[in-house]
Amino acid sequence: MAVKKSELYSLLWEACNKLRGGVEPARYKDYVLVLLFFKYVSDRYKGQPFAEFTIREGASFEDLIAAKGKSDVGERVDKIIQKFLEDNRLQGSLPDVSFNNPDELGTGKELVDKVSGLIAVFQNPAIDFKNNRASGDDIIGDAYEYFMMKFAQESGKSKGQFYTPSEVSRIIARLIGIGNIKQMPTKKWTLYDPAAGSGSLLIRAADEAPVDENGDSIVTIFGQEKDHATAGLAKMNLILHQKGTGEIKRGNTLVDPAFTDDFGELKKFDFIVMNPPFSDKSWSDGIKTSEDRYKRFDGYGIPPEKNGDYAWFLHVLKSLDSNGKAGIIMPHGVLFRGNAEETIRIEVLKKKYIKGIISLPTNLFYGTGIPACIVIIDKEDAETREGIFLIDASLGFKKDGNKNRLREQDIEKIVQTFIHSEKVNGYSRFVKYKDILEQNAGNLNVPRYIQKIDDTLPQNIAAHLRGGIPGTDIDSLKRLWDISSALKKDIFTCVDETHGVYNLALPSGEIEGVIGQDTNVLAEKQKETETIFSQWRAAIKDILIDINSETNPKELIRTISVMLLKAYESAQILDNYDVYDCLLNYWNAKLQDDVYAIKASGFEVGREIEYEYVQKKSKDENGETISVDDTSKVKSFEGALIPREIIEAVYFAEELATINALMEESAELETELDEMREEESGDEGLLKDVLNDKGDSIPKANVTKRLRELESKKTSAIMDAMTRLVALFDEGKTKEMEVLIREVQELAEFDIRNKNGAFGKAKLKTALKLAADSAAVPEIYKDEYDALLAYAAKSTEKDEADKAWKEARKTLDDKVLVKYGELTMEEIKHLLFDMKWMAKLQADVRDEFEQVLNMLSSRVLLIAKRYEHTLGEIEERTAKSREAVISALERMGYRW
Repeated sequence: MAVKKSELYSLLWEACNKLRGGVEPARYKDYVLVLLFFKYVSDRYKGQPFAEFTIREGASFEDLIAAKGKSDVGERVDKIIQKFLEDNRLQGSLPDVSFNNPDELGTGKELVDKVSGLIAVFQNPAIDFKNNRASGDDIIGDAYEYFMMKFAQESGKSKGQFYTPSEVSRIIARLIGIGNIKQMPTKKWTLYDPAAGSGSLLIRAADEAPVDENGDSIVTIFGQEKDHATAGLAKMNLILHQKGTGEIKRGNTLVDPAFTDDFGELKKFDFIVMNPPFSDKSWSDGIKTSEDRYKRFDGYGIPPEKNGDYAWFLHVLKSLDSNGKAGIIMPHGVLFRGNAEETIRIEVLKKKYIKGIISLPTNLFYGTGIPACIVIIDKEDAETREGIFLIDASLGFKKDGNKNRLREQDIEKIVQTFIHSEKVNGYSRFVKYKDILEQNAGNLNVPRYIQKIDDTLPQNIAAHLRGGIPGTDIDSLKRLWDISSALKKDIFTCVDETHGVYNLALPSGEIEGVIGQDTNVLAEKQKETETIFSQWRAAIKDILIDINSETNPKELIRTISVMLLKAYESAQILDNYDVYDCLLNYWNAKLQDDVYAIKASGFEVGREIEYEYVQKKSKDENGETISVDDTSKVKSFEGALIPREIIEAVYFAEELATINALMEESAELETELDEMREEESGDEGLLKDVLNDKGDSIPKANVTKRLRELESKKTSAIMDAMTRLVALFDEGKTKEMEVLIREVQELAEFDIRNKNGAFGKAKLKTALKLAADSAAVPEIYKDEYDALLAYAAKSTEKDEADKAWKEARKTLDDKVLVKYGELTMEEIKHLLFDMKWMAKLQADVRDEFEQVLNMLSSRVLLIAKRYEHTLGEIEERTAKSREAVISALERMGYRW
């Protein structure tokens, strides 16, 4: 089965734990990502003739495994990786790391353990990339991106700038229009990032570009990065995303651009993406700005000496083809700062190159917390452009630790709104160049043109003084009244039409119930959670059940998600972007793993089972004790794609019901035992002597031991008589025995003589045992003895119930295992589509509907209670309370 994203992320983060303590986060990313890269390339290309990479003997991941545990493992690993780099002419292309570095990895056994532990993590069968050779997926690339994000989070402010959040990269990639280009025999499309960082912006943009008949992108990638190690990360990133032909050059872009034409001018590119260092104070070092040989500042002006934002901006403009397009990330200050920057901004506006601006939330980026924006540049037909499309997306985000992060719905809302130039009150609008230049002096600050909607309700002073509920407050719930105008009349009664004043028409405690049971609200719930969802489900069914090796998962999710957005446009309670978020969250958590697995192995993977085995102790090659799977003992199992709970519910409902009934019976018995323990565990409790040391349970051994102690105290008249009789027999006192025999015969219900009328020692001992069995414990212990017997009997009953459900569970497990292997293709598709994917999504949509309805109900209740008491009533109650307190104090003798 193909590698799962979620499992890969978990295992690779485990690798980081091997390095924590001695290696800084900014560095251990290099160790882990180099190994990830080497493992992937080795698995994917070893033994493949004419492959993109050459994997020779002595330069594969298997050679790393052979070096594991050796005293010189660090030196061996360095040699193996160096040989691979030489074989593929990659020397100097990757981050500079040594697995024999005592300063970071320690010495002796510490180094051996760390390096061997790292290799062992990548040796895990769960991340064997051999199964991904033909799938064409980019799981490994996405995992690489994920880990750069995690490393950026841990590296802190000073070292996280190498990474652009993938959400922002995805937005830029879709807004610059690279997905709309066509393959032309005489045209080679180019994509460039002058501040490439780890390459994520380049990769996201290239992913949007069309491919040729061979499946290769029709865009050629170019990038330049100043930092040596980060440039290596970018090169690895390109390779892992199957874009290894892209060029990443090292060097200072502003001082020494790496890409020039035959005439020494800056090379022109069709598309540019960029996230430069914000407010770069040393941008001009090495540049004579008044005599820039590339003429980047001509016609615009020279940027401030200590702020390089517009230096990078103008480098992009100069590097763009005459029809070129760019998406660049800039701090908000470039939109409104004055002096030299204002001069440059006005000149740029006059050329009408800026097509759009998206204001982003604060604290998105790892290198800075300041607010930023995306500037979309488009030189094509710029002279006819009438204005700039602005979006204020600053409020759309979620908290992620100490950073903010765009949600899936935020990304899609920005993209859809921009593509369709949709005016949304408080969110987006088109502003003419004439208005920007003439009425606002070239100021592009987004809040100047888009005023945020304040949906908070202001306090109505008149209502607080005179009573009643303001009609403006009630009108704020138009979303609810549009669904059911009758509901408004059910809850509120108008008492002053002139001033729009209302009173509650029912007790406030009944409001939520009335809303929830309203006929129109229920009809809308049926429409949004059942009808619309069912229509969308029917529309996308063929897309999901026809997944094959040619399926592009990213195109698939974009297709069905846009269909979902359109389907829910008519919804009145649910926001279609909230529903979109349900789908994308499920895609990221589970659905994408399923799609990639089916793409790699077909729907047959639905028959596969994953086992968890009992662990056992073993010795590794160095004699160290380790835990390994005991494959002869299965601890549990789960369907690789189809959860066993679905198999059980669909095919074994009767058996499952029986098990649930038995488990419920066991739970009830457990409750009864707990109650018995609680009732008799106090200082005077009958079960206090059998409690464990913590006093929170009763071990079975304690009960057995105490019962034996009490039974040893058993006594009775017959028991005493029989004991004396045995003693007299031993002493040979026949006459005394005859007297005692008559006494015993009167008490005993059993014969103590032989058939011939005599009695022997054996007969007496048997009689003695019978007497003991019929005896009772002393009266002082009787209640405790009875309580222990009752507890023991109930415990035995629970043990029998547990045994019954465990046996039934084992029988069902065996049936489920057989059923997985018998599943037909039709059954697998039905179980996946209807019972797993759609069932989960529909449940999420229903939950979302209930949350929104609860929010609306809470707002109605807030409005109702806000003006429940007038100021005069509150003052009167306060005065009465004050008088009562003073009176009580006076009665206690206080005076003032």
